Amino acid sequence: MAIAAPPQRTRSSSRVRRNALVGWSFILPNFIGFALLTLIPMCAAFVIAFMKWDSYSPPEWVGFANFARMMRDESFWIALGNTAYYAAGHIPLTILASLGLALLLNRKLRGLGFFRTAMFFPYITSLVAVAVVWNMLFNPTAGPINQFLEVIGVADPPGWTTSSAWAMPAVIITSVWRDMGYYMVLYLAGLQAIPQEYYEAAEVDGANAWQRFWNITIPSLRPTTFFVLIMVTIASFKVFDLIVVMTGGGPGRSTLVLSQLIYREGITENRFGYSSAISLVLFVIVLVFTVVQFKLQQRKER
Repeated sequence: MAIAAPPQRTRSSSRVRRNALVGWSFILPNFIGFALLTLIPMCAAFVIAFMKWDSYSPPEWVGFANFARMMRDESFWIALGNTAYYAAGHIPLTILASLGLALLLNRKLRGLGFFRTAMFFPYITSLVAVAVVWNMLFNPTAGPINQFLEVIGVADPPGWTTSSAWAMPAVIITSVWRDMGYYMVLYLAGLQAIPQEYYEAAEVDGANAWQRFWNITIPSLRPTTFFVLIMVTIASFKVFDLIVVMTGGGPGRSTLVLSQLIYREGITENRFGYSSAISLVLFVIVLVFTVVQFKLQQRKER
């Protein structure tokens, strides 16, 4: 004779199923959007990278032909070098600027809220507006930056966005100015989480300001710095819109980056297979940098 399940166990199982359904009802809309707009296109790009496809004719499997072509493509190597150049300038300068701002604005100052808001405001400003304004500032003949340089004695100021040598530094400066306010907020949160007792004990022991900063602040901010480093690295390798608006990849190909090359090959030239192959290489580069940074962070924590 079968024994009926205890009523308490039945009610418990029903409650678990109900809670699971409620949880999935919250997750499912976001997951559907992620799957349709991100996950499925990513998987499709991995497959298309091994095909020749112009969106008009049927896809043709070509294996590693797109990657072989990439190795012979001068524009790819120029874009890769420019991307590395941008990342090498943008990553350390953004981290240093945001940390410096956080240290300055982590004090008891009159109007502190205003200054914090002012530093964060560029990050939420339209990127097109930021690029247009900085292009005016960098104007080689009428821009206030070159006028200031001439006043302090620089006889031949840079051409900035009109010069192949100075266009990328101009983009880096603009990008750092725009991004540092966001990462400043992250560093402010990290600074305010450091117990004040650490500094008081160090001061009693005779530690000066530099020693307190180097031995307390920097180690305590290691998790924040690691997170900021990951985010800035990913953003640096994905840079696209700022360069398109400020320089369009020029003069010549001096500011052409991988994301812009992906757009040009795919959307403009209809070479979706080759464009997907470049995007796959960019994905691998970012993944390798991220994994290396995770490994280094784990080694430091040990």
